[in-house]
Amino acid sequence: MYTSFFGLREKPFDLLPNPDFLYPSRAHQRALTYLTHGIRERAGFILLTGEVGSGKTTLIRNMIRSQLRDSVLAKVFNTRVDSLQLLMQINGDFGLETEGKDKSTLLRELNDFLIEQYAHRRQAVLIIDEAQNLSVEILEEVRMLSNLETDRDKLLQIILVGQPELRDILSGPGLMQLRQRIQINCHLQPLSSPEVREYICFRLEKAGNRDALSFSDDAVEAIAAYSRGIPRLINILCDYVMIDAFSAQSRAIDGKTVHELAVDLSFESQYWEGGAAKAAKGEEANHFGASGDAVQSNVEAVTRAVSGQTKILSVIGSLNKRLESLEYMPARDNAALLDLRERMDKLELQNEAMVKELWIALRQLRSDIALRDEPKPEEPRPQKKPGGLWRFLWGE
Repeated sequence: MYTSFFGLREKPFDLLPNPDFLYPSRAHQRALTYLTHGIRERAGFILLTGEVGSGKTTLIRNMIRSQLRDSVLAKVFNTRVDSLQLLMQINGDFGLETEGKDKSTLLRELNDFLIEQYAHRRQAVLIIDEAQNLSVEILEEVRMLSNLETDRDKLLQIILVGQPELRDILSGPGLMQLRQRIQINCHLQPLSSPEVREYICFRLEKAGNRDALSFSDDAVEAIAAYSRGIPRLINILCDYVMIDAFSAQSRAIDGKTVHELAVDLSFESQYWEGGAAKAAKGEEANHFGASGDAVQSNVEAVTRAVSGQTKILSVIGSLNKRLESLEYMPARDNAALLDLRERMDKLELQNEAMVKELWIALRQLRSDIALRDEPKPEEPRPQKKPGGLWRFLWGE
């Protein structure tokens, strides 16, 4: 919608985990170095953790592209399963038949498959995303998969990816053997304030124009504060900044603009839960007052629109994950791939339309607030006609 105005080839702050847009922060570079070392050395277990939206999936995609191009790969995204369902997902992603087979048969066929890949000098890698959802019992069964090995090498390399609570789960007393097998352990820290500025410029440059927008220091500080340095939240806020700048035909962004957008989007309550969100709500209520019910209802309507858009983005992300898993399957269903691509295209168009409607509503809302708060001119008071003596003197 705004790419041509800013001289960009594509949207710089898309939420899809595109490895081309992986910003090499200090934490991401360290994690990528560790992962690369673990893949080359065929480490048994690799652990990667980070907050929601910190870039774990983007980092994994980058690693798949650069390090696992010649490997056989299985990726598990649905982790709310039992042990049999998990094993069926693994075998199915490796291209093995799973229908109507029990657990022992699945394990035997997986072992045979891994031995065959090893004989052909092809590395087999299993990536389990959202691993914090696995129970202790299933994590222990995942550890047992690492027992598939030769005298010199592991037949299967396992990468566990999850949120920080995965570390708490692994620290439990029943998973000591699994902890001891984790040879590579890395965590993605949020971006620092200086990195937030470089992150924004990096993505603008990757999209075609590093100088598309000029962010003041207080604007960058505001973005860093609202996002807490989480890349996904930086993308969400910056995308709205660009839409707002496009609607105003402006290329300069200051801190006031970022704060206004964050309030309009109820950013704290939408993406964080805590005192800051409650305080923001309280200030908003005080600002509108008892006479601002109509404006307040507009705010709630806009908030619902933002929530609807967030749900659409979540669906797009889920479809993208499914599409990626299908693309890496040895036997692909081209009809399913085409169907998913069409569905994603429709959802992205629907999302763009909702963004336009949202910002029309926001601008109308600001106009309503400005009109309501504008002081009304005082009506001239009617002058009293002089009476008594004055009327007599003037002959009235």
